[in-house]
Order: sequence, then structure tokens, then C-alpha cells
Amino acid sequence: MATRGRPRTFDRDAALRAAMEVFWARGYEGTSISDLTAAMGINSPSLYAAFSCKEALFREAVELYGKVEGGTSERAFKRAKTAREAVETMLRDNVEIYANPATPPGCMVVLAATVSNPENEAVRDFLADARREFVDMLSQRLKQGVADGDLPAHADIAAIAEFYATVQHGLSIRSRDGSDAATLSKVVDGAMAAWDALVG
Repeated sequence: MATRGRPRTFDRDAALRAAMEVFWARGYEGTSISDLTAAMGINSPSLYAAFSCKEALFREAVELYGKVEGGTSERAFKRAKTAREAVETMLRDNVEIYANPATPPGCMVVLAATVSNPENEAVRDFLADARREFVDMLSQRLKQGVADGDLPAHADIAAIAEFYATVQHGLSIRSRDGSDAATLSKVVDGAMAAWDALVG
């Protein structure tokens, strides 16, 4: 029986990783199909055959980012003994990633947030959902701190989570602006100095 089409001649996983790095560096709207095909080493028909469209490729790229880079926060939350340690570890571990010269600066999900074209509303909503999931995950870790007794029961979990999520997002943006690890670490120092006032 004859097979349809020609067999794929490229490594789909490697191509997806390359696309992720382009989206990470340039954002969704700043990335063209020609940018993607050049980085992935394929032509546009192969891109569409393997990934359907730019939006579908971007969604897969964000999922991959969450597995290989975005899991930093979740790992910090799991290994820390207290809520305070979890938040500080999360921020400091992310600073290391944001300032890593081997990868684009900042967080892919945060930096892709500036989606303004009405045609890309679905992408904007997708990214907003991803950022809300992070805030929810942070809130859950803080609630665990209340249950464990290292946070007072009256602590405003929502406010604390919003504050440290905003710090994390700000670190990402400042990294893209050129701030180095030492500078970003001082921001974390200041954010953690506010801990007692926030939880008190």
C-alpha cells in the first residue's frame, strides 16, 4: 500500500525547542514564520504539516517551556521547608535562569504578554491563563504555610501571592532590559525584606 506524502525528514522535538527559543527571545507577535523556519531548519510547508499553524506551534512551545524552564518555581515550592523559603528560593532560582547568558533573558510567558493585535486575542488569553496558574500555585504554597504553622492564619494569602508574582514578573522584564544577576538579586533582597510586613 502506498503511503501518503513524504516522510518527515527533521527532528520534531529539536525543531520545537528551536521555535521555543525564538518565541522566548522575540515574543509571539514579534516572531514571523520566516524567523521560525530559519531557526527550525525547515520550510513553511513542513512547519504547517507538523504544527498546524503559528498559534498551535506557540502553544506547544509554551508547554515545552513550562517543562524545561518554567518548572523552576514548582520545584522550589516542593523542596522548601517553609512558605518564606519557598518564595525566596523561587525568586532566586528564577533570577539565575533570567540572567543565564545561554538562554534568552527573562520569562517566556511574562515577556510574551504584550499581545495587542485583536486577531491574537486567543493567544493573549492563553498567556494570561498561564500567569494566573502561577499565582494560583503560589497561593497554594502559601496556604500550605498556614496549614504547617509557619504563616499566621490571618495572613492575606491573595495579597502576598500578587505581590511576589508581580516581583517575579518585574524581575523578568528588568532582565530583558539588561539588569544582571547581581542587580536582580538585590531586588529579591528588598522583596524578602518586606515579608514580615506582608504576613503580619
